[in-house]
Amino acid sequence: MVKAVIFDLDGTLVHLPIQYEKLYLKLQEMTKTSKIDSIAETVIKLDEENQKNFFKFWTKIELEAVPKLVINKEGMELYRKFSEKRLALITMQSRIVVREILKKLNLSFETIITREDSLNRVKQIELALKKLGIEPKDALVVGDRENDRISSEKVGCNFLMVKK
Repeated sequence: MVKAVIFDLDGTLVHLPIQYEKLYLKLQEMTKTSKIDSIAETVIKLDEENQKNFFKFWTKIELEAVPKLVINKEGMELYRKFSEKRLALITMQSRIVVREILKKLNLSFETIITREDSLNRVKQIELALKKLGIEPKDALVVGDRENDRISSEKVGCNFLMVKK
């Protein structure tokens, strides 16, 4: 039986039109390389000061996108459907941006895990489960990407894919 539902944010509940090309350009400049496969994996390799500077820039770019966010109807229907369950949110967005989005949409979650907690989706799910005190078999993860599904399965959670 599902006791808790863990939602991804961007792509699942909302679409945040982040200008990722600006993030990639900034990382290319910081790392002096032209090939960036994954923002998260690249940021993890930066020293502490560069991480801090990049996170500040990343948050600024995300905040610029908040007024233009678009609701994912399927994701929001699932949020309403599971509103009586214990709810957690996992996201690669910053805590500041998450607060703005949740306030704008009047959404609430018992537990919120952001990139400040971990840049790894498996670890984010594990942290949410730990904070909720729920076993993986009793949790449903709702996401929009293949990485969300793979990460959920690695942890042992059920998974539900939403359309973007």
